[in-house]
Parts: sequence; structure tokens; C-alpha cells
Amino acid sequence: MTLHAMIPIPGDLHARYNRDSAGRDWLASLPGLISDALDRWQLSVDLAPGTEPWNGHGALVVPVLQNGIPAALKIAFPHDEAQVERHALALWDGHGAVRLLEADAPSCTMLLERLEASHWLQDASMDHARDSWGTVLRQLSIEPDERLEWRALDHVAATAERWSDELPAEWERLDRPFPRWLLEAALEVCQTRGAVGRRSGTDVLVHTDLHFMNILAVPSGNRQLRGAYLAIDPQPQIGEAEFAVAPVLWNRIHDLSRTAPEAALRERCHDFSAAAGLDPEAARQWSVARELDNALRYAGTPGHGGDFARSLWVASTLAGRTLDDLPRAHELPDPGATAH
Repeated sequence: MTLHAMIPIPGDLHARYNRDSAGRDWLASLPGLISDALDRWQLSVDLAPGTEPWNGHGALVVPVLQNGIPAALKIAFPHDEAQVERHALALWDGHGAVRLLEADAPSCTMLLERLEASHWLQDASMDHARDSWGTVLRQLSIEPDERLEWRALDHVAATAERWSDELPAEWERLDRPFPRWLLEAALEVCQTRGAVGRRSGTDVLVHTDLHFMNILAVPSGNRQLRGAYLAIDPQPQIGEAEFAVAPVLWNRIHDLSRTAPEAALRERCHDFSAAAGLDPEAARQWSVARELDNALRYAGTPGHGGDFARSLWVASTLAGRTLDDLPRAHELPDPGATAH
């Protein structure tokens, strides 16, 4: 199945969205959405015949040219995070994040500047990744102003308040899949950090999915002006910048020390926080809560036993007492490596 004579659907994207009627409808709509965007913004496809376009978990990204200038056409499956992405990119205006060139809200379609899709922090040395990640996060941490786009974004403290109700309810519904002390550790974070976040006056625009694969290299000719790396796929909220640390902790676990991975994870939390000028303790706390939320979602989803174990390992390790009966750190799957 193809979207266009020159644009095949990436296999994992097709498999992910071919499971229900909403996903199949979106896949069927893609040829028209692409054609409309090409006409609307006067684009030409910059893809060799038979070559697959790029894709993330929930979007197709087609390399295009606009007046001969490389760009990227992103068409996302309509969902809440995709609907607000354009607002965050507009607020950043190319500082720390990919620049938004055009957007069509009804179709969740955006035209973005083109970055180097094959050059990301996932493959960088951890020291280089830490310093580059810290630089990007500092650029992204802008404070709210009068621009209307801020009004579309949720607050991290509101997420914490919601988790205070949802986490214990899910824990009970799923027959208490991990010890109560770990649940209580996450709830304490929700209560304390949520309250602090509401009254501290330290709100910034938070990229909540700032893992290594969401930071791409800037084309070499633009690095002097733009920096070496920029962020993509923000899943934005407003709140404490420390909320952004967790994804670099639950990714690249296999790069932790084999002899003492637990200590190395806590050290990574400290080092990445320091590189971005953040409070390592606040980052640790938020990461416990975020991974417990992930763990409960995985516990309720068939085929995600490995993801569930990874989330419990990270959360309990950061909470100070790694749970027994979990796989060893280097036996845990990478995010997305288990069944979907």
C-alpha cells in the first residue's frame, strides 16, 4: 500500500494504525492530506523513488522542497499532543527547537525546517549527549508571556493533581502490581512538587519528551547561527523544567555501568540536571512520578511486560530501593522494543 506513487508507508506506522477504524481512516486519508499540503504550500517531494519517508510513533514525515529549500512535511495522527505541538514550536520560534514554517490545524499538518534525521543524540557519547541536551533544554526553557499560544498548554501541576487521583485508582484496578511504598513515593511527589510548581513562579515551556532521539543535528551550514542540535516532537506543557529530565533516564539504560547501574542512573539524573542548570532533586522526584505513571499504563497493556519491568526498575531505583525480582538493568528492553 502506498500513499503516493513515490511515498510508501513505513511498515511500523502502517502496522500501528491498521488495528482500528480510526487508524485505518487516518491511513486512508494520508494521500489526500499530502496532496493538499503540497499544493497549499507549493512543495515538491524530495524522496528517491521507493525510499521510505521518516516517521515517528504517531506521524509521517516527508522530506520536501519549498522554493528549492529543504523542509519536512509532518502529518500527525490527530490527538491532543499533536494539536498543541504547533503552539509550542511557534513560541520557541526556532530557539532550541525545530522551526515551524507553516501549519494547518484541522489536518494536524506542519511544514518544518529540515534537520539531519540520521544524526541524533541517541548515537552520541554520553558526555556529549549530556552537554548537548543541557544546552538545548536551557534554550527551550522560556518563560510565559502575553502570546496567545500559551493558553492552549496544560500545566505540569495539573498533571500532578490528576495523577494524585488516577495512580491509586489504577493501582487498585490492576490488582496492586507493585508495592504500596512505591505508589506512595509517587503520590508524595505529586502532592509536594505539584504544590511547589503552582506557587513557585518558575514556570517555563517544558518539552516533556526530550529523549535522545528527539534531539537532531542542525545541518552543518546553519550551526554557527542555530547551535549544533535542536529538539523535535515536544509534547509541551507549562511548569517546572525538571519535569523534562525523566526521558533521558528511561532511555539508553544499556549505557549505564554494568557493575553499578543503579548508582549510575542516579548519577545520570544529577549530571543531566546540572548540565541544564536544574535542581537534581526536583528532577529525581518528578522522574519517579512519571515512571510510575508509565508503569501503570504498561501494566494495563498486553505485550508490554518488558516495558513495565523497565519502568519499575527506573522508578524504584530513583526512589532509593530497587525492587527485587526485576530483570537486571542490561536485560531490560529499550522503549518501543517490545510488542505494541
